[in-house]
This record gives sequence, C-alpha cells and structure tokens, in this order.
Amino acid sequence: RVVDEAEEALAAAASMAVLERLALDLGAGRRPTGFEDDVAAHATTGTPVAEMADRLGLGVRQLHRRCLEAFGYGPKVLTRVLRLQRAVALGREGRPPADVAAVAGYADQSHLAREVRELAGATWTELAGPGGPAAQPSGA
Repeated sequence: RVVDEAEEALAAAASMAVLERLALDLGAGRRPTGFEDDVAAHATTGTPVAEMADRLGLGVRQLHRRCLEAFGYGPKVLTRVLRLQRAVALGREGRPPADVAAVAGYADQSHLAREVRELAGATWTELAGPGGPAAQPSGA
C-alpha cells in the first residue's frame, strides 16, 4: 500500500521539491499527505500567499509553518525557487536571458539576474549555461 501511494505521489508531483520531500518522508517512515503537492501546484502558478492559504483552508501563518516543516522554507520562497527552476530549464534550452525572464515571470533580465545570485549564489551563465549545475534552493 505504501509503494502504491508513493507511486501515485510521484506521478502527480509538481516539482523536484515535492519529490525530494517524498523521498525524505519515506526514508523517515512518514507518509506523504498531499499538502506538498497542493502547495507546489499553487506556487508554480505564482498564486499569492494569502490566496494560497485561503484555497488550502489555512491561515497565512499556519501555511507558513506547514511549509517550513514540509520544504524547509515558506511559500513565498518556494514560489521563487520554482520560478527559478523554470527559468533555468528555459535557459538551458538556449533561450536568451531576456526572453527567459519574460516567459518565467520576472520583471526584466536584471530581476532574473538578482534572483539567481540571491537564491543560487551563482551568475546566470554559471547556473543556466551549457553544463551548469541544476538549480537547487539554498539548504536543499
């Protein structure tokens, strides 16, 4: 039964963060709840935190606490990390940084560059250039 539930969670996972959490939970003997998938789905679409909390039937503070427990950081940082992962994937397809910024939801190319430095501790070229490391959130 646990394997079947894990397979379902893997098939429905919206991000690498969800897959990482599933692996950690299963390794620690905890079973996934679906909360991580729901939050990641909202974060991927850029849903504002207050709206995300409302849709999940939680208060903003409770959502933040549960996200800290599930992901290691709050829902706003999760949204930023998932957007950065999407941008890196686009950049590795060979798209120019200005195009990546526009498609991934950044205000402009300099906004993308600031986010890369802040979240990944690298430059855009180091992160998304040919052969660069995959985007990983700090502390993951």
